Amino acid sequence: MNQLSLSIRRLLDVVAAAAGLLVLSPLLLVIGALVKLHDGGPVFYKAKRVGKGGALFHLLKFRSMVVNADKTGQMVTTQADSRVTPIGRMLRKTKLDELPQLVNVMMGEMSLVGPRPESPKYVEMYTVEQRRVLSVPPGITSAASLKYRHEEQLLSGPNWEDVYCSEVMPAKLNIDLEYLEKRTLLSDFSLVLNTLRSMLN
Repeated sequence: MNQLSLSIRRLLDVVAAAAGLLVLSPLLLVIGALVKLHDGGPVFYKAKRVGKGGALFHLLKFRSMVVNADKTGQMVTTQADSRVTPIGRMLRKTKLDELPQLVNVMMGEMSLVGPRPESPKYVEMYTVEQRRVLSVPPGITSAASLKYRHEEQLLSGPNWEDVYCSEVMPAKLNIDLEYLEKRTLLSDFSLVLNTLRSMLN
């Protein structure tokens, strides 16, 4: 990808993220209030993730789980996870919990489209080939995340992590690597539209 394409993509990211934050500000305030009123805990959850070039950053989400959930269980949310709050279930189902990542985009840590950022624990398991996803900024949406929109339904039972590491994660990485090979600004735009459409279904 040449420097001109990178510059255009970054400009579009900033403009779209700024517009999104402005237009969605009333919704963001309402969601934040609902999360806070539910149990008085923090509105946002900061998840440590691996970004472009292996750099660590804190991915922002509306908190959808009980306070200190990351200290009382696994990093990946499974089906019927008891740590998810009632409000959190609605947010996760509609993907509205991901909206604060527009701030990550503004800060240059993420892009609108790119491989979803992963926890350092799982990035350590990547092969050399799979680590190519770290050559671009991670995204709010990706080809893999759209296909695996209902990923939590696949992760149940005592061996959920084995399933994630041996089946789900490699499949998602393959999809994103294949997407990166033929990625264009037009395909990114189409992916964003498909993501918005899926949120409404």
